[in-house]
Parts: sequence; C-alpha cells; structure tokens
Amino acid sequence: MLNKGAWKYEAFMAAVAVIFLTPIFFLVITAFKSEGEVLNLDNILPREWTSSNFDQILGSAEEIPIWRWFINSLFISSSITMLVLLVSSLSAYALVRLAPPGNRVLFSIIIGTMMVPGQILLVPMYLILNELGWIDTPMALIFPAGANAFGTFLLCQFFRGIPKDLEEAAHIDGCGLWGTYVHVILPLSKPVLATLGIFTFVGSWNDFISPLVFLDSLSQYTLPVGIALFQTSYYTQYGKTFAASLIATFPVIVAFLMFQKHIIKGVSLTGMKD
Repeated sequence: MLNKGAWKYEAFMAAVAVIFLTPIFFLVITAFKSEGEVLNLDNILPREWTSSNFDQILGSAEEIPIWRWFINSLFISSSITMLVLLVSSLSAYALVRLAPPGNRVLFSIIIGTMMVPGQILLVPMYLILNELGWIDTPMALIFPAGANAFGTFLLCQFFRGIPKDLEEAAHIDGCGLWGTYVHVILPLSKPVLATLGIFTFVGSWNDFISPLVFLDSLSQYTLPVGIALFQTSYYTQYGKTFAASLIATFPVIVAFLMFQKHIIKGVSLTGMKD
C-alpha cells in the first residue's frame, strides 16, 4: 500500500517516464514504416509494418557497411572505456592517497579543463594526430579520449570515502602500493567504476564530431557518422535513417539495463566522506 499522497509522486514519475520514452516509441514505429508513410503524418502507427528499411541497409554491405560501422563503434567505445577506467583510477588514486606536492592545485587544474569546450581543441588535436600519422585510424579517437577529467573527479570523490584502515591492513599483510590498488581499491570501487564505464561508453558511442573530423574513409566511420550519410542537403531517407538509428540505439539500451543497479549505487556512494 502506498502512503497517503505517495500516488501523486508515482503518477508524476510515470508521466516523466512516458515523456522520456516517447522518442524511443516513435523511433521504433517509424523504422518499420515505408518511406511514403513516414512522409505522410496522418497516422502514428504504420498501416503496414515493413522491414524493407532494415533489408536495404543490411543487404547493401558495399554501399552501406553498417556492420563495419557497428564493429568500429563497438571497438572504439570499448577501448575508450577501458582506457578511461585505467587512467582515471590511477590518477585519482595518486591524487587522493599518494598526495604528491601540489596535488590540490593539480586537481583544480584537472577540474578546470572540464569547463573548456571540446570544439576548441579539435584543430590543435588534429595537427598533433596528423604528425603522429593517426588520422583516419581508431587511435585518433581512443588515445585522446583517455584523459578524462570527469572520471578523475568522480573517482577522487569516491576514493576519499574509502577508509584508510583497509589500506593500512593491506600494507601490514605485505601489499605494496600496486597490490593495494589492485586488491583493495578496485574491488571496493566496482559500483563507481561501472557508473563511469557506462557514462564513458554511451558518450563515445554517440560521439559525432570527433569521428567526423578525424576519420576520412567510409570503412573507418562509426555509426553516428555513417547514419548521417542518409541525409543530404536536398533529401533525407527517413526510413533508412530511423532503422539505422534503432540499430545504433539498441546496444546502449541493453548496456544501461545491464548496469542500471551499479549506476544508481555508484552515484549514491560518490562523495561520501569518512
């Protein structure tokens, strides 16, 4: 039984959920409409459900290598996620536990970089990557994304809440700094690492600007850039665009459903102090 007045909050949250799920609903039903029905807005649901949009984009591997784009997005997003988790956890552990000279100033500088728009760095980053010979390769997207200020900030806040007694006990048992990091810090940080991982994965999966600037070949494109090929200055293939968007959205939804408990737990625990 709900408390008196609690049904109002339940109804409000249900309304908010409907608002957020409405775009996904229209994405799904539009993907199964013919091009004529997409342009004719007199009916929300398709008169005839058709998979022709999926057949066209999945059956034209030479013109529309969507599976290649899917693999590129999966590889790049997974690599970025693993690199961010490694770099952010090591840097946060060093700042919080090793306390090097000037760590507060260094932490402030790292946080300050979060206020710099990423578009400002595109030109200098392009010049650096071009000198390294990484343009039009996955490395142009993976390695620059490894320096994640948000990840360092999030993990610093979480590491401050881990009791130092656990690390001292590990030191007594013979663990060094690396052993303490691997056997004590990381196991206790699974919720916040899962949170950071899913945020990073979704952000890199949906990234459009960086692949557009740093990739040139059709075979190297990620899904967001590949989907944009269905749109031109004069005509947009809405059916194919929505079908490809549905394929691109599905892995993100699955990843969120798998890790939603860890995300809620990680966010709720971040920022706790001794």
